[in-house]
Amino acid sequence: MILITLSALAEPTRLQAMQLLSDGSEHCVCELMRKLGATQSRMSRHMQVLKQAGLVVDRRDAQWVRYSMNPAMPPEIARVLAAVVEAAPRMREVAA
Repeated sequence: MILITLSALAEPTRLQAMQLLSDGSEHCVCELMRKLGATQSRMSRHMQVLKQAGLVVDRRDAQWVRYSMNPAMPPEIARVLAAVVEAAPRMREVAA
């Protein structure tokens, strides 16, 4: 399960999406697209990977899909996710 989580977070767009979702609120795919500079099809593919990994849940709202962090995520996965999301900005600074 942890390997699936880390694999899902290894892609920068997915990690950035999880950083946005870590505020605890729902975000529509249109907002994620705009903030991350992704096309609708690309963003949908990324969110599907995160959903299959059990990190996010979705809700249909008219023509939009809204995503949020999975509240039923196992505690050990939630801790891994929190650590990766927290470390990500520092990792980018080190790489620059």
